[in-house]
Amino acid sequence: MVQLRIAIASDHGGYELKQRIKEYLSTTEHAYIDLGCTDETSVDYPDYADKVVHYVQHNGYDSGVLLCGTGQGMAMCANKHRNIRAALCTDVNMGELARSHGNCNILCMGGRITDHNLAVEILKKFLITDFEAGRHQDRISKFSE
Repeated sequence: MVQLRIAIASDHGGYELKQRIKEYLSTTEHAYIDLGCTDETSVDYPDYADKVVHYVQHNGYDSGVLLCGTGQGMAMCANKHRNIRAALCTDVNMGELARSHGNCNILCMGGRITDHNLAVEILKKFLITDFEAGRHQDRISKFSE
């Protein structure tokens, strides 16, 4: 498996899930950086979405993982940035299709709605799936211009 560089962050609602994701990533060859938050004290999710986006856009990170209560807030914030394709995924199939069809570079999940073991399985699939390009690239180009 190719080693990836992954930027990960959460707000307070995704903090517990972030800890589980980090446990899993520690067993792989992937390198990751935790950009916060540091506990379950209430914080503003846009601040953490922006940190991960910066690492993916400017610091050479391959992928990002953003976690909040539902994952939706993180996805909305990340997707406002150019060349970021953040996908809110709630099952393994969504994680696979986000990569293979959408060439998504940030995975968003909800710490309050996604079973933590399922979240690890979604992440695994997201990380190993390649982009199919072809007709999918044509579609992505339409909204990336």
